[in-house]
Formats: sequence, structure tokens, C-alpha cells
Amino acid sequence: MKFKTLLMAMAIGGSLLACGEASNERKGANELDELIGKASPVIENGVMTPEVLYSFGRVGNLSVSPDRSRIVYQVTYVSIPYNRTNSELFVMNSDGSDKKQLTASNFRESQPRWIENGGRIVFLSNESGSSQLWSMKSDGSDKRQLSDVEGGMDGFIFSPDETKLLFVKEVKTVQTAPDRYADLPEASGRIVDDLMYKHWDHWVESVPHPFVADLSDGKLVNVRDIMEGEPYESPMVPFGGIEQLAWSPDGKTIAYTSRKKTGKEYAESTNSDIYFYDLESGETRNMTEGMMGYDVNPSFSPDGTKLAWLSMERDGYEADKNRLFVMELATGQKSYVTESFDYNAEAIAWGDDNRTLYMVSSYQGTNRLFSVDAVNRDIKEIASGKHDYLSVDHLPRSTGWIWFRVR
Repeated sequence: MKFKTLLMAMAIGGSLLACGEASNERKGANELDELIGKASPVIENGVMTPEVLYSFGRVGNLSVSPDRSRIVYQVTYVSIPYNRTNSELFVMNSDGSDKKQLTASNFRESQPRWIENGGRIVFLSNESGSSQLWSMKSDGSDKRQLSDVEGGMDGFIFSPDETKLLFVKEVKTVQTAPDRYADLPEASGRIVDDLMYKHWDHWVESVPHPFVADLSDGKLVNVRDIMEGEPYESPMVPFGGIEQLAWSPDGKTIAYTSRKKTGKEYAESTNSDIYFYDLESGETRNMTEGMMGYDVNPSFSPDGTKLAWLSMERDGYEADKNRLFVMELATGQKSYVTESFDYNAEAIAWGDDNRTLYMVSSYQGTNRLFSVDAVNRDIKEIASGKHDYLSVDHLPRSTGWIWFRVR
């Protein structure tokens, strides 16, 4: 087995980063005069101050080219005077050489992905005023805006044949005062008659929904909400992202994660499920019905015969063990493949043989990499060290390579 350390990323927390990334909208001209980018930290008297920590760029989303030769990745920079962040895209060879910056603006570019067999890169950018899908050549030239979705999109996945796009967009589910009283268009009051009216740091007036669209002449057409009319969320807030959605290898089915509950029942429950949406018929099936805990992050095997996901056992218990399950789709038979493993399973990825899974697990003080045989349930540690592995990915049709991020 070959390994390649993808990126060494320093994770810097703090409210400044969270606030800046959540609302990095277009600013006034005076604030856009100076590009927010790489800083030159100065350490005085040997003191590591918060300002010095914030001056480091933070590595975010990344993607490996289909031929494994290049990596495109996102770096977020912080401006303390402007109290916000800015993200740029870079590309480099997989051995870390020949690093090039692809974007340089005070618009936020994020979530880069390769398409057209590595010929182009797609990404999200707020250059047009909201988060939309853009593409460019792998050298950063020929930028094009692909989407014009009202309110913007939060995440996306191309279908395997790149003819369709699955993306996430907020859908309004709660009436505000102006909605109910047309003669009060400027009213800021909220109408609260049920839970959850507030979640962590925001008022709940909308929920994320998965949308699917066709790509025609570089534009999105035939856009549809696959949960239209449902007041439920997918991905699930506050921590869920695009990893809670997946395409089947044949591009005919979308798997998504949702907790289809509202009000007090939603507030008290952690019972989510994995659903299959059939693109041809529009029908939805609950694939984990009867499993009462937190079921998330569906992942199809390369041949499309199996589904892996993460599952907790008990409803309402947020700190339950995170287990790895695999289902034979032809029979519906489920297998608890980490039953003999006392630790959580995280960040799963399939191998090419349709039976090996790779996962990250917090094991004896560090996050380590393991391989799991879905048939005989054999679990082996394949990478350790005094650092944390953050994610793992296995490239389809590769020859034994896996990619991972390390902190």
C-alpha cells in the first residue's frame, strides 16, 4: 500500500474565523482596495499572540485530480482590521512542488473540484453577490459562472458522468411577520409557535434542501427540489455538509441524510435516516428504517452493490458510539462491520475491491487511519503517529493509492 501525505494543516479556531466565513459577503469599495491574503507574522519577545496565529493561512477544502498528479485546495486568510476572512484557490503537484495561486480577489472561492478529466476546476464563489457555481481551466484562466440560483448554494456534487449537479440550497419554512401581515412589510418580529425556533446561534426560518439539475451548455436547467414540500433538513444542521449526500455510481439514485421530524420531537430526537431518491420515478425510500439512532454519511461502493454509512444505536443519545454499517443493496441485509472495534468510526471511503473501507478513528489519544474488510470484519491500523488524520479518500480506478489530510 502506498501512502502520500496530502497537506499539513494548522487548525486555528475562534469566533473571528467562524463569523467571517459565515457571512463573507461583498463589501464596500474602500474595504476591497487591499487584498486579504498571506501575512508576514512577527513574533516579538518569543510571545505567540492571537494576532500571529490568525496570520497563518488555514487549509480547507481540497481535491485530487483524476490522474493523481495535482491537488487543488483552498486557503483562508484572516483580516483583523476588517474582521473577516478571504479564501483563495491554489494548485500544486501531488509531491508538493510547483505551487501556484489560481485566484486573487476579495471574493470567497471555496470547495474546488476537478471535472472534464482534470481539464477544468469547479468551485463556489460569491463574486456575483451570492455563492454560485463557477468553473475555470486548471491554470486559472477562462472563468465562467455556471449557476444563478436564488439565494446561492451551500455545497455541490457532480453526478459520475458530470451531466447533472446535486446541490444544497436554503428553503424557507417559517412565516415571518411580513409574510402573514402584508401591511407590515418592515416588521422585524418573529412568529414563534413551536420548536425549533432557534438553533445555536441563528433563528430557524429556513432549512437546507438537496436540489438536482441538468447541465446544458454550461448552465443549470430542470432544477428540482428532491424534498419539495417537506419541512425537514438535509444536510442536517449544525454540523452536516455535503458528505451527507451521495450519488450512486450509475447516476440514477441520490442518497441523502435527514431527520424527518419537527417541533418538540425534532428537538429531543437524534433518529435520522438514510433515504434513496430515484431520479426517474421521483420516489423516495427510507433505507435505514427501524434503526433508531443517528444514521449519516452514505457512501456507495464503486460497483454500486453496497452502501456504507455511519450509525449510532440509541435515539436521543448524541455521544453514542459511531458505528460503521454496510448494506447489500440487492437484499437489504445490514452488517455492523466495526462491532468488535471499541472506537468511533469517522470519515469513511471505499477501496476499489468493493469490500475494503478506510476510516479515521480517534484511537488512544490520536486520530488514526484504519482499513476495514466489510466481509470478514477484519480491522487493521494502517497509519498512526503523534498527529491527527482528518480525512481519507480513495481514488477510483487507482492502483493502491489513498489520500489523507493530517493535522
